[in-house]
Amino acid sequence: MRRPQMPSRLPLDPYVLALLGTVGLAALLPARGPAGSVAEGAATGAVALLFFLYGARLSTREALDGLRHWRLHLTVLACTFVLFPLLGLAARGLVPTLLTPPLYSGLLFLCLVPSTIQSSIAFTSIARGNVPAAICAGSFSSLAGIFLTPLLAAGLLGNSAGGFSLDSLVKIVLQLLLPFLLGQVLRPWVGGFLVRNKTVLGFVDRGSILLVVYAAFSAGMAAGIWHQVSVPRLAALLAVEAVLLAVMLLVSWYGAKRLGFGRADRIAIQFAGSKKSLAAGLPMASVLFGAQASLAVLPLMLFHQMQLMVCAVLARRRARDAGAAADGELPAGHVVEVSPGASLSDHAAGQV
Repeated sequence: MRRPQMPSRLPLDPYVLALLGTVGLAALLPARGPAGSVAEGAATGAVALLFFLYGARLSTREALDGLRHWRLHLTVLACTFVLFPLLGLAARGLVPTLLTPPLYSGLLFLCLVPSTIQSSIAFTSIARGNVPAAICAGSFSSLAGIFLTPLLAAGLLGNSAGGFSLDSLVKIVLQLLLPFLLGQVLRPWVGGFLVRNKTVLGFVDRGSILLVVYAAFSAGMAAGIWHQVSVPRLAALLAVEAVLLAVMLLVSWYGAKRLGFGRADRIAIQFAGSKKSLAAGLPMASVLFGAQASLAVLPLMLFHQMQLMVCAVLARRRARDAGAAADGELPAGHVVEVSPGASLSDHAAGQV
């Protein structure tokens, strides 16, 4: 019997450590007053830049080709905007025993946020799955979320989300959709530059997210709302989110198998259908929740870090799977060979 091997490194990615460090910095040195306004404006610009880069990187031809794989994309959208919200509604029974009403609102909002783009691509690549499908699925989910997340929040969160208005939708569209479309329009002129400077722009991606996190947590410190969350409540929230992530990873993997998808497609569905976007969630929360946005995004922040650590281990395990190399379902054009021991940051332009 083969003896299990210890992992060569801890599953904690350097980017996750940077996120934790940013939260610590915001707790010790939050941006207040005029500095807080500057940080908030810079974070808004950073998110717009992120979505511009997403639009400029996504090949229009690749996106149109991806539409032919409509069953996969509908499956990811169903995981993101149907199954996740249903699980979030089921968690209502945990109030007030495990979760306070504000924490539950944040948990439900987490379930309404679109999927990630870059980290879904990175994990699918590491696991040797269908990378083009992950690119399109993440992009389609983010675009759909610009409209679906505010509508779902209005219907399911009600007054706790500040109420849905046309003005809030316009703000989200201007900050997320417009930069994405602008990137698509300018792609013929800037696409080559992005390819040549992919490594440098990866730091721009990650730095933008860190700036958004710092601004969000600084606002929370300035408002003093973190004192409303006790350590036992945080522990309970982490436990609930661990169960939520485990359920989504299992359902997306085995559910895709029942639907007849091959291994490469199942990998893309699992990683795109089980994760939530911090880059899209933070600006949406600031529009929908107003002054309470900092507490509302706490569940999303914790879930985001948890999904990175868990999926990093899972992706490397899939890559080490003895049947992966011999599986005839891995089309040559859909496989990206990646060293299983490499750091997630080596392959992802940004964890969003």
